Amino acid sequence: MIPSPSRRALLGGAAALAGFGLARLSAANPAPFFKGAGLPVGLQLYTLGDAAEKDLTGTLKAVADIGYRAVELPGFYGRSAADLAAAFKAAGLVCDSAHVPARPWSPGQGVSLSGDLDALIRDAHTLGLTYIVMPLFLIPEGRPVTPQAGESMGDALGRVGSQLTVADWKANAAFLNEKGAVLKKAGLQLAYHNHNPEFTVVGDATGYDILLSETDPDLVKMEMDAGWVAAAGKDPVALLKAHPNRFRLMHVKDLKAGAAPNTRLKMDPTEVGGGTLDWHRILPAAQAAGVTHFYVEQEPPFARLRMEAARMSFHYLDKLAI
Repeated sequence: MIPSPSRRALLGGAAALAGFGLARLSAANPAPFFKGAGLPVGLQLYTLGDAAEKDLTGTLKAVADIGYRAVELPGFYGRSAADLAAAFKAAGLVCDSAHVPARPWSPGQGVSLSGDLDALIRDAHTLGLTYIVMPLFLIPEGRPVTPQAGESMGDALGRVGSQLTVADWKANAAFLNEKGAVLKKAGLQLAYHNHNPEFTVVGDATGYDILLSETDPDLVKMEMDAGWVAAAGKDPVALLKAHPNRFRLMHVKDLKAGAAPNTRLKMDPTEVGGGTLDWHRILPAAQAAGVTHFYVEQEPPFARLRMEAARMSFHYLDKLAI
């Protein structure tokens, strides 16, 4: 005679079956990547051109209304750190990172890593920053970036950047180590943001290989611009896996199909999700490698209004399930 199952056994079996069903449902409908990781989708404000310089309050409100909760500064817009901090707080935005060039973009204008580091550190603490990011390679003194016939300034910069030597890249690394040590003592982390001239082969390696090998991993982290890596014909995932724990930030940037790989500051950009980069591969690999800050960034030219492009990229990433 087969004994009848107890009420407890029946309930336990039902619960197990329900749990199994929910697990299968969850696997079939995974949570969006950023929500599942507990990370905000951020925006590098460079994407919006001079909008924040003209109307900081209105621009930040529009960014927050889209759904962004974090931003990265491309510079200080000529404003005090206190004013910027107040504007971010009013908009409900967090700013953990700011780009600070090796030298001022123009003589006598703006903060730089070659300038008053004590003042920069005070500003960074006022803003609540964690990262100071050097956004472009250091060009040696006495080597002006002068456009040749038919060149734009960007073309000239790409040409000069792709001509940097092994010694030049080692000098960049030494500069980063020096500034990174000062910032580290002040509780800040220096990072380096790539374009694509870094992937020019010099000697037996690329400029980026030299930066990675010659910089102290504790003093200098990396902000990967995935779009510029792809523009150079490199695989962001392979680079992340080859250097775990070096990358802490990422620019989420997409490219249209068809552009030839280059190291001359050229790309054909588009909104995130509308291009060729495989974010289903890149984002989990970035998280596994140690990236904790992700910022949408788009280069000109734009096919639509910049704020609309930022909106499209956000909505793609906000819903992206992996």
